[in-house]
Amino acid sequence: MRDGKKSRKRPVKGSGGPVRIVGNDVRLPDRNDDLTMRLPALDAAWFAPPRVVLVGASATDGSLGRALCENLRLGNGRFALQTVNPKRLAIEDAEHFTSLADLPHGPGLAVLAIPAQATPDTIEALGDKGIDLAVVITAGLGRGTQAGARMLDAARRSEVRIIGPNCLGLVLPHHNLNASFARSMPAAGDLAFLSQSGAIATAMLEWAEPRGVGFSAIVSVGDMAQTGLGELIDLFAEDPKTRAILLYLEGLSDAPAFVEAARRASRAKPVVALKAGRTRAASQAALSHTGALAGSWDVYRAAFRESGIVTVDTLDAMFDAALLLDRYPDLSGNRLAIVTNGGGAGILAVDALSGTGAELADLEAGTLARLDRCLPPTWSHRNPIDIVGDADAARYARTIREVLCDGQVDAVMVMNCPTALIDPGEAARATVESVQTARQEGIVKPVFACWLGDENFRHSAAIFQDTRIPTFATPADASHGFGSLVRASRARRQESTRGVHEVGEDKVTEAAVDEAERLLEGVRADGRRTLSEIEAKRLMTLFDVPVVETRLVSNPDEVEAACEEVAGPYALKIVSPDITHKSDHGGVALGLADAGSVRGAAQAMGEHIARVFPNARIEGFALQPMIARKAAHELFAGIATDPTFGPIVLFGAGGTAIEVIADKAVGLPPISPVQAGRMIAETRISRLLAGYRHIPATNLAAIEAVIVALSTIATHLPQIAELDVNPLLTDSEGVIALDARVILNNSPIA
Repeated sequence: MRDGKKSRKRPVKGSGGPVRIVGNDVRLPDRNDDLTMRLPALDAAWFAPPRVVLVGASATDGSLGRALCENLRLGNGRFALQTVNPKRLAIEDAEHFTSLADLPHGPGLAVLAIPAQATPDTIEALGDKGIDLAVVITAGLGRGTQAGARMLDAARRSEVRIIGPNCLGLVLPHHNLNASFARSMPAAGDLAFLSQSGAIATAMLEWAEPRGVGFSAIVSVGDMAQTGLGELIDLFAEDPKTRAILLYLEGLSDAPAFVEAARRASRAKPVVALKAGRTRAASQAALSHTGALAGSWDVYRAAFRESGIVTVDTLDAMFDAALLLDRYPDLSGNRLAIVTNGGGAGILAVDALSGTGAELADLEAGTLARLDRCLPPTWSHRNPIDIVGDADAARYARTIREVLCDGQVDAVMVMNCPTALIDPGEAARATVESVQTARQEGIVKPVFACWLGDENFRHSAAIFQDTRIPTFATPADASHGFGSLVRASRARRQESTRGVHEVGEDKVTEAAVDEAERLLEGVRADGRRTLSEIEAKRLMTLFDVPVVETRLVSNPDEVEAACEEVAGPYALKIVSPDITHKSDHGGVALGLADAGSVRGAAQAMGEHIARVFPNARIEGFALQPMIARKAAHELFAGIATDPTFGPIVLFGAGGTAIEVIADKAVGLPPISPVQAGRMIAETRISRLLAGYRHIPATNLAAIEAVIVALSTIATHLPQIAELDVNPLLTDSEGVIALDARVILNNSPIA
């Protein structure tokens, strides 16, 4: 460590790529593995730097260096501003240097807006001056570029932490620090917004300003060459100035660190994410059903669910969630009362609540009685509370007062449709006065407004903003915003109460894993990636997945002897490592009554396959008894490999139409029985599994055990790229796998 350099070091959780822990260090196996990365830890000290060094400052109008300089000059003495440019510049409120060598030594934050090729040497020079955090605005420095590699090497040698490159910058309102080229400085507040897009970050800033929404930080993470989202989430999870974390992301390079950090954060505060790029098609090269069904967004959604992240679908929904989280980050319940002067608007709001996790409150009898006395006879007499179109300010005030006092109500949405009978501001003022009076009496519940019509909204927005009552322009926006608040609160409770019963217990024996590895090694030694059906079923039995009794028959002449050991009627399948979906190519015969029928089917099947696949290797035939379970359901369960998150487990409706039905749930190993149960409940077929009419409920515990077993396989056998159990028959007695397919990845077994 250099003399005078402050030491704040710990292992890095996410550094923009796969990492390997070596003692207290982190190594990047994809590049420069001989270099050890030792970086200062991200902690609260970063968010109150004593000085900011702007490298690339400029006095030229319209330049990036000028925009950054002007934003930083607004710091009003909260930090010392030092600018660097070979030209001599007279910049007010800043100390200028023509050379990095002239900079004084000491800690601080550097902001770089210089050519990409000059960045590595600049990083190293800044490290020598005691700077340990740098925001790199410059583009062209990604991990795959030569300049980017040099920059990261320089950062490791000089112990400088990098945010970016290719980013908008960093905004810390509580420190009055705007180290970005955004147009405005947001108010100080308690929302942290982490964005992979600088454009989305500026949109958030522009949206927040007129609404008075404040932030603890805006971080444009850019290319995340070194510092990943996981580390930043950890930082803001511990930040007392941050009560909720908002994320805009397009992809992850530190998926495991991200998931674990989000799980820790969501126990303490809401984490809301907008994921872009959801429509990427599943890989067309997938050989199994599970591989074909594993879409990128499905995996992200599973990761978000398991880590307690609330997802929103649009930028507008992110804004709506931000508005309510800014006002009410702590929600006690999901029961909503709606007060409206228009019945249709109230119905639209109720429709929009569907699927959000929010519920309409059932009003207490006493509340209904008091509303009967103060409202016209034509009021709705239920929630939504339609106070009729001629409602005046006094009617609004009385109704809101009664609803806020109702013990069955957790939150209130007040709606107003414009009429000629009341001034737009009157209903707003009545709402504000009612809420303020209730708060003075200790009745504090979330209240938000929905004022329809542009003029109506414009006249009332300022009134509501003064008392920090969130205001929405449409019923859908208001309902979806509240739904995000409900789901964030529910996720936080779920994560904070997650106990030992939700931790996957790995019951597999070392002997079972060793035998499975020998089985896979044998397949690889045979020059194959695909296990035969017999081998795949053997693998299943090692991990206690029930499979149907299956005999390998080399040729039709051996059929009769094999039939004597297997109870009929029979199913017969071709066994070939070169034929992917047997039933699609005449490689399956079902319901064969006796040995003679089996022999004839084997002869015909062999001849047919020889014509259709003349070069396929035929190992024989799989003979098994037909499983007759009249009330059974066909399911599938399997393993696939996601390029971001690695092994995943899928479950859903099975059978030959599996891709058409596309009824599936995704989980990330390790998966506990409780998590497996949630995966089952997420599918449409779960409604059938619960039983109906004369069909009894299935044995859900047996299905959960299969999902947990596949999670164990995925965890212990990373050489498996895809695994497909289809169909998996289930009924009240349990489960049994009728077929299985396993494909290895291209990498040799370590």
